Amino acid sequence: MFVRGRRKFRVGSIVFVAFSLDEEVVEFAFPKDERDGLIASDPGTFSLPAPSDLRFNWVRARRDRLDPVEAREFVVDAWGMCVPQKLIRAWDAAHPDGPA
Repeated sequence: MFVRGRRKFRVGSIVFVAFSLDEEVVEFAFPKDERDGLIASDPGTFSLPAPSDLRFNWVRARRDRLDPVEAREFVVDAWGMCVPQKLIRAWDAAHPDGPA
């Protein structure tokens, strides 16, 4: 689904990942209390979302700076923030080595 120039992926009404139209930027659900630490760990890759999205559990990243395995982990973790715990347990059981 495209909303305001971004491709968004949802679980019900909750967006867990969004890509810019040119797909250079990905935004994904991420715990707010860990957001500043992630951004500080690599400010060339990660940044705060738009001011209108600061109230949400959200972070922005440059796709060209993300390792594909790392990006997959962020997306799976973001999805996990939006689904019932039984789905997360089923995913973990089916992927014991992680989403790679």
